[in-house]
Amino acid sequence: MAKRDYYEVLGVSKNASAEEIKKAYRKKAIQYHPDKNPGDKEAEEKFKEAAEAYEVLRDPNKKQRYDQFGHAGMGGAAGGGGFSGFSDIEDIFSAFGDIFGGHFGGFGGFGSSRSYGGGGRRVARGSDLRVKVRLTLSEIANGVEKKIKVKKYVECQHCNGTGAKDASAYSTCSTCRGSGRVTRVANTLLGQMQTTSACPTCQGEGKIITDKCTHCAGEGVTRDEEIIPIKIPAGVGEGMQLNVTGKGNAARRGGISGDLLVVITEEDHPELVRDGNNLIYNLFLSFPEITLGTTAEIPTVESKVKVKIEAGTQPEKILRLRGKGLPDVNGYGRGDLLVRIHVWIPKKLTPEEKKMLEKLLDSPGFQEGPSSSEKTFFEKMKDMF
Repeated sequence: MAKRDYYEVLGVSKNASAEEIKKAYRKKAIQYHPDKNPGDKEAEEKFKEAAEAYEVLRDPNKKQRYDQFGHAGMGGAAGGGGFSGFSDIEDIFSAFGDIFGGHFGGFGGFGSSRSYGGGGRRVARGSDLRVKVRLTLSEIANGVEKKIKVKKYVECQHCNGTGAKDASAYSTCSTCRGSGRVTRVANTLLGQMQTTSACPTCQGEGKIITDKCTHCAGEGVTRDEEIIPIKIPAGVGEGMQLNVTGKGNAARRGGISGDLLVVITEEDHPELVRDGNNLIYNLFLSFPEITLGTTAEIPTVESKVKVKIEAGTQPEKILRLRGKGLPDVNGYGRGDLLVRIHVWIPKKLTPEEKKMLEKLLDSPGFQEGPSSSEKTFFEKMKDMF
C-alpha cells in the first residue's frame, strides 16, 4: 500500500509553521492514542502514521528533503520500514512524549523521553553518520543496491549493550530513587518555581552500574565495522541525501541508534550530460554528412540507438528521443535524450580537397543563402521546450 502524503496525514499545508505542525500532530496523537482506543488496530496504525509524519516535518532538513524528493528521499530508499523506523508504540512515546505533558498513562505514560525533559527515564540516542556514495549514470537510471563498510560504534556483544557485567550489577540511584528525574524548588520574585530535570547522578537512567563490563568500560558500545546494504532508488541526483534509520552510531547502554545519512554524488559520463531528468548528447557531423544526410549511432544509458539525420539538417538543431532520459525519483515519468547537432570543420585540407570546395562555391546550391523565413536557433529551442 502506498504511503500517504505526510502533510495529508497531519492535515496541514506545506507552508505550515513548526508550531502548527506540532499542534496538528498532538491533536492526531490524542485522537488515536492507544489508551483511548484499546484493541483498535486501525487507530494504532494511524497513531504510528502520525508519528512518522511528525518525525519528518518537524525537522527542517528532513522536511526539505521530503518536499524535494517525496517518500523516495526518506527511509523507503533504505529498504523498507518507513522513514522513522519506530519499532513499537513505546518507541514513539520515547521520542515524542514531552509534547503531551504526561496526560496519558500506559505504555510508559509518554514518559520515556530521550533528553527532552519529558517525565521519565532518559533514553540516550546515538549520533548520526554521514557517508558519500558515488553512482554512475547507469546506476542512477536503474536504481542500485550498494554495500558499504562503515566504521562506527556498535552494541557491545559481551554485555548486550547494557554496560553492566551481569544483571545483578546495578543499584537504584539514591538521588532520584529510581525515577531518573529530580525536582527542584526555587524562590523567585514571582514566588516559588518548581523545575524537573534529568537526575545528574545517574544521567536520567534511574540506576547506577556497580560492576561495569570490562570490554566496553560500562559504556555499552564498542568501536567496530559493519557492512550495510543500501537500496538507492532510480532517479536520484547529485547532493540528494537518503536516510537509513538506526544504522548510525549505537547509543550508550541500550539507547536508540542514530541514523546513517547517505549523500549521493554522480560520476561524469564520457558522452552524456545530465540536465534534470533529461540527457544531452552533442553529435558532431562532417560537412558532407550533414549536407547529404546520414545515420548516426547515439549512446543512451542502456545501449546505443541509430538515428536518421535528414539531408540539409542545420547546425544546432536538437533532436528529441522521448523516454531515453532518466526516471523521475518520485515516479513521475521519464526524461528525454536531446541530441544537439554540431558541424565538425577540418582544420587542414589537402590541395585536392581545397579545389573541390572552391568549385562548390560557384555552384547554384551554395549560392543561395538561408531564407529570412527560417527560424533562428533560439526560436527552434523555444519550440523544443
